[in-house]
Amino acid sequence: MNDDDRLTTDLARDLDGSFEALVLAHQDRLYTIALRMLGDPRDAEEAAQDALVRAYRALAGYDAARIRELRLRGWLATIVLNLCRTRAGRSARRGPTPTSLDAAPAPALEPTAPRTDGPAAVAERHAERDLWADRLAALPASYRSAVVIRHVDGLSYPEAALALGRPEGTVKAQVHRGLALLRTMLEADARLAPEEMSA
Repeated sequence: MNDDDRLTTDLARDLDGSFEALVLAHQDRLYTIALRMLGDPRDAEEAAQDALVRAYRALAGYDAARIRELRLRGWLATIVLNLCRTRAGRSARRGPTPTSLDAAPAPALEPTAPRTDGPAAVAERHAERDLWADRLAALPASYRSAVVIRHVDGLSYPEAALALGRPEGTVKAQVHRGLALLRTMLEADARLAPEEMSA
C-alpha cells in the first residue's frame, strides 16, 4: 500500500483528523504546479490554498467508498489546474501584474549541474531556473499544462490524461510538442548567446 492509498483510507475513516496529512503531503506539489502554470508566486500560493479548500469540501460530501477509490495525485492536480485556468483567464482580462523580485520560484525543469557554495554559482543557478520558468511560461497553455503535469509533477501519461481530462494520446502529443518548443527556445538562446558576447 503506497502513501496515498493509506491517506485515502485514513481520510475515509476520519476526514478532519487526516486532512492535515493530505495538506502536508501535497501542498508543495500543488504550489509548484500552480507556479509553473501562473508564473506568479502570490497567485500560485492562493491557487494551491484554494485547491486544498475545494478538496476538503469535496471530500466532506463523498462517502467513504468514493474517498478510498480516489487517486489523490491526479485528483488534486485536476483541482489546481482548473483553478489556474480560471485565475489565468481573469489575469488575462486584467493585464499582467508585476512580480516580486523577492519571490523565489519553486525549482522545476532545471538542468542538473554540480552544486557549489559560491555566490556566483548560486546566482547562476537562480538565473538558469528563472530562464527555464520563462520558457515554460511561454508555451501555449495546453502544452504547458501537459508538460507541467507530466515532467514537473511526474504523473504518468494515464494519470495526466485523467487529471487534464484529455485522451492519453492527446496528452502525449501535447507533451511532445511542448518539449519540442522548449528545445527550440533553448537552441535559439544558445545561438543568441555568442552573438551577444561579440556585440
